[in-house]
Amino acid sequence: MSNTLEILAPAGNREMLGAAVFSGADAVYLGLTGYNARRTAGNFTPDELKEAVSFCHARGVKVHVTLNTLVYDRELPGLADAVRAVAEAGADAVISDDLATAQLVKTIAPTLHLHGSTQMSIHTPEGARELAALGYDRVILARELSLEEIRAVCAASPIEVEVFVHGALCMSVSGQCMMSAFLGGRSGNRGACAGPCRLPFDAGAGLRPGQPGKACHLSLKDMDYIPHIRELMDAGVVSAKIEGRLRTPEYAAAAVAACRAMREGQPYDEKLVRDIFSRSGFTDGYLTNRNDGKMFGVRTEADAAATRAATPKARELFRRELQRVPVQYTVSGGVEDGGIKLTAADDAGNKVNVYSMDEPQPAQKDPLPGIERALNKTGGTPFAAAGITVEAGEGGLGFLPGSAWNEMRREALDKLLEKRSTVQPHAIQTFTVPEYPAHSVGHIPALAARFANAAQCPADYVEKLQWLVFPIAEADAVPADWRGKSLLELPRVTFGKLEEKTAARLAALQNAGFAGVVINNPAQLRYTGGWTLYGGLGLNITNPMSAARYTSLGLHGLLLQPETALTAMQGVAPGVPTAALCYGHLPLMLTRACPLRNVRDCASCHGGGTLRDRKGRDFTVTCSAPGGAGIRTVYNPVPLYMGDRLREMPVDTALAAFTTETPQRTAQILAALFAAQPFDSEFTRGLYYTNN
Repeated sequence: MSNTLEILAPAGNREMLGAAVFSGADAVYLGLTGYNARRTAGNFTPDELKEAVSFCHARGVKVHVTLNTLVYDRELPGLADAVRAVAEAGADAVISDDLATAQLVKTIAPTLHLHGSTQMSIHTPEGARELAALGYDRVILARELSLEEIRAVCAASPIEVEVFVHGALCMSVSGQCMMSAFLGGRSGNRGACAGPCRLPFDAGAGLRPGQPGKACHLSLKDMDYIPHIRELMDAGVVSAKIEGRLRTPEYAAAAVAACRAMREGQPYDEKLVRDIFSRSGFTDGYLTNRNDGKMFGVRTEADAAATRAATPKARELFRRELQRVPVQYTVSGGVEDGGIKLTAADDAGNKVNVYSMDEPQPAQKDPLPGIERALNKTGGTPFAAAGITVEAGEGGLGFLPGSAWNEMRREALDKLLEKRSTVQPHAIQTFTVPEYPAHSVGHIPALAARFANAAQCPADYVEKLQWLVFPIAEADAVPADWRGKSLLELPRVTFGKLEEKTAARLAALQNAGFAGVVINNPAQLRYTGGWTLYGGLGLNITNPMSAARYTSLGLHGLLLQPETALTAMQGVAPGVPTAALCYGHLPLMLTRACPLRNVRDCASCHGGGTLRDRKGRDFTVTCSAPGGAGIRTVYNPVPLYMGDRLREMPVDTALAAFTTETPQRTAQILAALFAAQPFDSEFTRGLYYTNN
């Protein structure tokens, strides 16, 4: 088994960067100010990034920069500048989730490596293959995969595979959560998650309105796969990622040290890892296929007290830096040469020379043992002596006092470190972000509707609607005379065997008369050949550059991400029809873990339930496949409605998304939409009138 697994550590600020590197990380990931998924971390300015890269590269540590948030049209020039800053700093890779960022990286700095963020929700073999086709060098997998599923992706992937092994575990699949945005106005997809899922949510039964929830059914324990690192290495994973840019330097050091030890098959301090941060312990439920109530947990005062007690011990892990850069010495000259030259060389081809200030004197005994003792004292530096070659003159090396050798060693290593610290920027290509035309406003968009099932669709509205959208699981129930205007919606996630089953189902339906397919994950571009394609909610389209890229990949229409304000929607005009939601209980979370698992088992569940927050609001939870293999969706209790303001929506199509409504209620809402009437109960405009 190879021990080349990369240990990738978080660096939310300069102090954490130092702790991660000194404790032995092989690579760090950090954010440039703006455009990253941890905007509340310290992050780095362009000048600070150059210093960070210099510091890391001198020690043989790679730097991955996160540019992994959704961006809007007006931000594209700034994003291009950010890519240039990363290239000029000489960083190793960009972590990206938006195809606009990917295109800017490949256009501006083609030698920069491109890593597909976990925000892209890639979790299948076809997803990895598609990222490779899109020009990515590495895929960072979704956190919800089992070891078997990770192994399957690694076996199929043409590019490197990175997985999270330790740290916070979001309830929702990354990139598919809108809870913070719609409950608190702070978008996790824009790097400002407020963590509302960590607040109390109860299963709802028997509570009075306004009664506080009693449990945290949306709060998972931190993941800990450190004990499984050797299995992940055997599966083909190349990088083990530690989550936690918002945590402490001590946390980063403890996790890095544990990962390094486990990689080498050595024991590590499990108690220190747990005490430095946990939510009453850890979970490996996804990796080991134990998706149960034991996955849930909250941070307690006892946990905080354990952290305070463990911090001094963890701090010792980075008090002195790990000596890991091999240095080869060559000693030449001697008594007859009037001096001694010390050459220090690393394994990257860097070499420096220093000379003795004093002339060596004839030696009374072999000087080599003393020289070796002096040159091997590399503590306090990143260097480790790898050997000494002696090329003495005819009169021998002679004698120099230990202080002289110590001074020569210090000078040589200082010069070698300085040489290794030189930033090597990437070549930058000239590129100007195009000026995309704005979408026209003032017209009323056509109406389309998405239904959870065929029975929910009122027959009276079939002819009136531009499109009917149904989950692919409902294909057989869609009447033949509806299919010419019906689109089949593919799942946003297809864990396990569902990807193969979905591809097979599509192939079987190829000649069934449907108008097209709505894809919700880049992976689905791999097995939808021959279909007319449209982009759905899961693609998170927010700007004209990513929209144009998807258009070039064959999409004939695009549903814009619901967090996008109307002003930003106006800037998305890729040359194909765009759509936006005009009605619906927004899917705030898409989760593989069941938030109801603490109050019922799958055998007694009939496809969902409700969660009640501390304000007494009930959130509907649905399950795609009752019995344990399904995906759960948590919906906003208040629906979005724009029926009386359709003219203000700068899109071609307004889509009403129906979930748990009865056919009668569906008909009432469609009637209100076609009549441009106000809504008849509580509703929200979502984020459409915000200034994002």
